[in-house]
Amino acid sequence: MLSSILLAAAASVPATPEWSPTVGIIISASCFVVLLLSLASKAPKVGPQLPLLPVSVAGFIGAMAFGHVIGIGIVLGLTNIGRL
Repeated sequence: MLSSILLAAAASVPATPEWSPTVGIIISASCFVVLLLSLASKAPKVGPQLPLLPVSVAGFIGAMAFGHVIGIGIVLGLTNIGRL
């Protein structure tokens, strides 16, 4: 039963791009932009600080996670419209 559900789901998954330097650049750029935007938050320096960046550890982890989500959305969107 479970295998038939998985097979049905696998048939409906759209094609996704393989990793390439273009995909890496898009995700890295989105992480960098989100990190810069996180500096504009109300409390970017609450908690333990990173030694080289003016942001806390929690803010950095949150910005990188959100940047990856945005980057993956951009990559999948560009793939669906045929630009990547």
